[in-house]
Parts: sequence; C-alpha cells; structure tokens
Amino acid sequence: MTLGQTDGVRLLIVGPQGSGKGTQGIRIAEAFGIPAVSTGDVFRAAVAAGSDLGQQVKAIIEAGDLVSDELTSAVVRDRLSHADAEGGFLLDGYPRNVSQVMHLDEFLEGRGEGLDAVIELSVPRDESIARISLRAQEQGRTDDTEAVIANRLAIYERETAPILGVYRTRGIVDEIDGVGSLDEITHRIIAALEARGLSRSAAA
Repeated sequence: MTLGQTDGVRLLIVGPQGSGKGTQGIRIAEAFGIPAVSTGDVFRAAVAAGSDLGQQVKAIIEAGDLVSDELTSAVVRDRLSHADAEGGFLLDGYPRNVSQVMHLDEFLEGRGEGLDAVIELSVPRDESIARISLRAQEQGRTDDTEAVIANRLAIYERETAPILGVYRTRGIVDEIDGVGSLDEITHRIIAALEARGLSRSAAA
C-alpha cells in the first residue's frame, strides 16, 4: 500500500506510561504524512471549541469523573471525520479498552476501513517506572510517586493490554522493543510497518 491511495494508512500505537508512545506516535505520523490523534489532544480541542461534545467532556472532567467509553468514542469519531484524517491517521490513547475497540470497529467498518497495524511499544515495567520518575523530577511533579506510577501501570495492564490480544488474533500487531534512542526506536517501527507494505510519505 502506498500513501496517496484512497485506502490510506490507519495505525494505532499502544504502550504503558513511560514507553515514549506519545513522542514516537508524532514521529511515525509525520513519517507517514498522517495526523496523530491522541485522546488528550482531542478532548482539549473539543472543550476549546465549545461544541456539544466538548461541553459534556468539560463538565465530566471538572467534576473529577472519567469520561465514559461512549462519549470518548463519540469525540474520537468526530475527530476522525475531519478532512485531514481521510487519508489515514495514527491513534494514541484510544481505544484504551476492549469496549472501545468494538466502538472503533463499528465506526471504521461503517466507512469500509480497518486498522492496518497496531504498534506495541514493549518496555520493561521497571524501565517505565524509572522514566516516569525521572520526568516527574525534571518537571517538579511531586504527585508522581512510585506508588502512583505503579497504580497507573496496573490499570494499563488490566484494561489496555487486553486489546492487544484482540488485535493479535487479527495478525496486525507489531511488537517493538521500546528501549533505545529515539531514532533507534523510530527506525524499528518504520521497518516493521514497511515490512507490511505500508509506505512512508514521499515528503517525509
């Protein structure tokens, strides 16, 4: 598959906190000439736009509650309906559980599409904790204690890791070693995607 075809390139990047998936997601999206769509960015944009969906998200966040799977999926569907995502996209942070996988499947099937590949950034648990702790120190965030970080990783392992099992049965998961320099990891990801016949943007 080459970029520029109506089929597009649709990717999902998955990894625990501290895996570097946000940074790698942006790099890979740029390499393939597609928008990086992260849940956090989508929520912030919806709130800033003051749309009906944005107002619902704002009220929930201000109340300190978690945004439901249904509302999260609605906000992401709205973002993926924008013109810049017609030629493909890279999702980061969504779907975060099996329920959201079903919502995404339904949406993409309705457009005659599907994910081309799921990038799993594999990082040892102690490495994730060390990276997050270092980042917290650099940013002066005292709330990121080791116990808090361990709890976040436990939530990932319990809720998000199972979606990889779903995608593995479809044969679209590429497990990437997430330890190394930024460039080394980026090259590993691109090599795996190109091995699937997914071509980078000529402009990259």
